[in-house]
Amino acid sequence: MGYFENDDQLEKAWSHMLPNCYLNTIFITPEWQATWWKRFKYNCTPLIEIVTSGKEAIGVIPLLCEGEEATFIGDSNVYDYMDFPVLKGHGEEFFSMAWDRLKSMDWKSLRLESIPEDSPTLKYLPHIAKLDGFEVDLHESDTTPCMELPDSWDGYLAGLRKKDRHELRRKLRRLESNTDFKQYTVQITQDSVEKSMEEFFRLMALSSDDKGAFLTVQNKEFFVDLALRFSATDQYKLFFMEIEGAKVAACICFSYEGTYLLYNSGYDPEKSSLSVGLLNKALTIQEAIRLDVKEYNFLRGTERYKYHLGASDRAVFDLVVSR
Repeated sequence: MGYFENDDQLEKAWSHMLPNCYLNTIFITPEWQATWWKRFKYNCTPLIEIVTSGKEAIGVIPLLCEGEEATFIGDSNVYDYMDFPVLKGHGEEFFSMAWDRLKSMDWKSLRLESIPEDSPTLKYLPHIAKLDGFEVDLHESDTTPCMELPDSWDGYLAGLRKKDRHELRRKLRRLESNTDFKQYTVQITQDSVEKSMEEFFRLMALSSDDKGAFLTVQNKEFFVDLALRFSATDQYKLFFMEIEGAKVAACICFSYEGTYLLYNSGYDPEKSSLSVGLLNKALTIQEAIRLDVKEYNFLRGTERYKYHLGASDRAVFDLVVSR
């Protein structure tokens, strides 16, 4: 039984291909996409097709078609990257084959969101569609700040701008000297997930009105689904910071193929004088370095703290093709 309750072989081919694709991120795994689909679009059958050249699978078309619109299987509110999984070296071949299939489908607009800046989709698809007389709108929609990690915490600190390095050290010293604090990850199980996630949601809602508004019943359920699905493979990390026994900050990271992805976070503003939100994230960077992770991705949004912690921008684009 596959993640999408259809052909296992198709999803096996998809998973097998990912390590050798231009983009290999947790958001374009069949596990992630099926988790989203089951929670938000269960009544809409996805179209998933493997594109082959000779006998070799070279890419996947994973789409949802609703009314007159076709999209990726997902939503840019809860995904930071979306794309076609395409085998490296086969970009041009994949898109010329995939385009024949795409244009035969019954849509008026093909709306593809959150495509990373170095994706072959941006290189080939707009050009092919324009040549065929379709209208193309391509624009930068957001940025995902990220950074390569050195092999030691000292090396990381040395790579920060002087002012940022000084500030981070000062804040860490203040936290360590003034309070009884600890940071730890929580083991998520079927029995513990509700309690742990309720604490996370509480801190997330406290930290901003926007985050509070985002926490609809369905979005909360999706977060719980992710926690259960990806804890089973040890890819889900829920970090809490406690001061004198009270939880004051939390963040969710995903560990995937040598990258830490900072998915969401929250903190208690009453403790903001101790910079608990920033320091909780800084300590997840320290943990990632300890585990020999090579890249840390802060994901979408240009909050200042990301740059203070050493990130630089990568763009994501939205592409809309219309008949």
